[in-house]
Amino acid sequence: MEALGNTLAHVNALLNSTSAVLLFLGWRAAVGKNVQLHKRCMISAFVVSAVFLVSYLSRVALTGTHRYPGHGVMKTVYIALLSSHMLLAAAVPFLAIAALYLGLKNRVATHRKVVKWTLPVWMYVSVTGVIVYLMLYHLA
Repeated sequence: MEALGNTLAHVNALLNSTSAVLLFLGWRAAVGKNVQLHKRCMISAFVVSAVFLVSYLSRVALTGTHRYPGHGVMKTVYIALLSSHMLLAAAVPFLAIAALYLGLKNRVATHRKVVKWTLPVWMYVSVTGVIVYLMLYHLA
């Protein structure tokens, strides 16, 4: 079971990385006014994030949570990063669904207002998810 949990942790980091790349590419497409590419990237980021959530919850159900084995300043950094990551991660599904809905309904003005908050929060959660993984599984 532990091996499966570790494999899922690696998969989760890959999914978070993929989500971050897709978010960046989608943002660049929006800036470049390539609406179709923007739409494909953002829907893909949403799907990848949803797959991540299922995989993450499966890993936690199978192996539970994992304690950071380090000490001192690095543990403090880890706890601060993990706390901010978890707090903002709870908001991402709601923000992402709202942004996606508004974009798909072509409510562009409202979509832009929502994504001013959604994109940085979602990107932060995706990137810090990878950092938390690296700290927990490779740097501790």
